[in-house]
Amino acid sequence: MTDAYSSSRLVAGVRTGQQRSIARMISRIELGAPGVDLELAELYGSAGRAHVVGVTGAPGSGKSSLVSALAASLRRDGKLVGILAVDPSSPFSGGALLGDRIRMSDHSGDGGVYIRSMATRGALGGLARATTDAITVLDAAGMELVLVETVGVGQAEVDIVRTAHTTLVVSIPGTGDEIQTIKAGVLEIADIHVVNKADRDGANRIIRDLTGMLRLGPPTPPGEWRAPVLGTVATEGRGIDALAAALHEHYAFLAAGDGLEQRERAMASARVSAIAQNLVAERLTDSGLGDRAAQILDEVYHRTLDPFSAATALVRVTT
Repeated sequence: MTDAYSSSRLVAGVRTGQQRSIARMISRIELGAPGVDLELAELYGSAGRAHVVGVTGAPGSGKSSLVSALAASLRRDGKLVGILAVDPSSPFSGGALLGDRIRMSDHSGDGGVYIRSMATRGALGGLARATTDAITVLDAAGMELVLVETVGVGQAEVDIVRTAHTTLVVSIPGTGDEIQTIKAGVLEIADIHVVNKADRDGANRIIRDLTGMLRLGPPTPPGEWRAPVLGTVATEGRGIDALAAALHEHYAFLAAGDGLEQRERAMASARVSAIAQNLVAERLTDSGLGDRAAQILDEVYHRTLDPFSAATALVRVTT
C-alpha cells in the first residue's frame, strides 16, 4: 500500500465518520506527521457545517461534567457530538493528562460521541494549533456540534473566541473571587454565562451579580445578542436542556443575520495567521538558516543591530 493510497483511505475514512480514522488523523496532527497538512487541506472543503462551542472557566468549575451532561442532552436530540478536552501538557511527555476523558466515560460505547483529550503544549490561551486542526477533522467527519473544553479563563486565555461560534463561560459560587473573575475579561468573551453547581450557597448572588454587571456595561444595540446567565447543576442534569436550547438559539441568531459570516471570517483570519506564524517559526529553526541567524543575533548582542530590525531580517530570510 503506497503512502498516497493510505492517505486517501484515511481521508475517506474521516469523511464517513469512522472513529478509527478520526483518531488516527488527530494523532497524526499532534505528531506533525509528514503529509498531514495535505490531508487537512483535503478535509477542509468537507468541513464548515459544525457548530463549534467553546467552554471555558476557572479550574474546578465543573467544565468536564458540564460538557458531558451537555453532550448527553444533545445526543437525546439525535445530534452527533465531538468533544475536545484541552488538558495542560504533561511536563514529562508533552502529552495531555487524560482526566477529562476519564470523567466523560459515561459516553463510552456511544458511536455518536467522539471524545479526545489534547495537550496545550504551552500554547498561549490554552489552545494549540493542533486543537483547531482537530476541530476541522471532527467537522469533516459529520459532527454537528464540536465542544471544546479549554484549560481555564483569564486575560491571556481567550483564544477560544477566535476558534468557536459560541463561547460559554462557566463560573461557580463559593470561590470567594467571583467579582475578580468577572473583571478578568469574562464579560467580553461570553456568549452565554453558566453558573454551574447552582445548588451551592451563593449561586443566586453570583447570577444576580453577573446579570447586573451585564446591564451596567455598554448598552446592547438593538438586534444584537444579549448574553443570558443560566444556572446548572451538571452532575444532576439540572438546567442542561435549557443550556442546550440557548446554544441552538445563539447559533440560529448568528445565522439569521451576518453574525455567522463575521465570526467565520474572523476564525479564518486567526487560523491563517497562526499557521503563518508557525511556518515562520519552523523556518527560523531550520538548520540551513543557522549561520545567517547566528550572525544576526551576534550583531544584536554587540548592539550593532537593534532587535526589531533583526526580527525583520530573519522573517525576510524565511520567506
